[in-house]
Amino acid sequence: MVLPFLFIAPAPGRGRGVFTTEDIDRGITIEVSPVIVMSREERTLLDQTLLHDYIFEWGERRDQCCMALGYVPVYNHSYESNCEYEMDYEQLLIRIVTVRPVGAGEELLINYNGDWNDPAPVWFDAK
Repeated sequence: MVLPFLFIAPAPGRGRGVFTTEDIDRGITIEVSPVIVMSREERTLLDQTLLHDYIFEWGERRDQCCMALGYVPVYNHSYESNCEYEMDYEQLLIRIVTVRPVGAGEELLINYNGDWNDPAPVWFDAK
């Protein structure tokens, strides 16, 4: 499920991103995406490809990874994100939920650390 007013468009300096044509309140689930879960061994192989930048750690012990379907792989990172992602290990889903109001035309951003307000450097900033 992706809300009908979300769309993918060029994001200056970031490739593509997810945007909204409507205002969105805080606490709104804007997407529910199924995932494909892969093993630790498969993750080792994926880490050698471009898909490394699009997979999520998965499982209570984070010993697996997953590829989310839908728009989830296109959300860009921000340490001051306006959305967060929630993992549902039982249903094999990732939900994207707004953490503050988002204005029409604004890019929807997640913090790749997992917590929307986590300031720890992510892999591409830690270099």
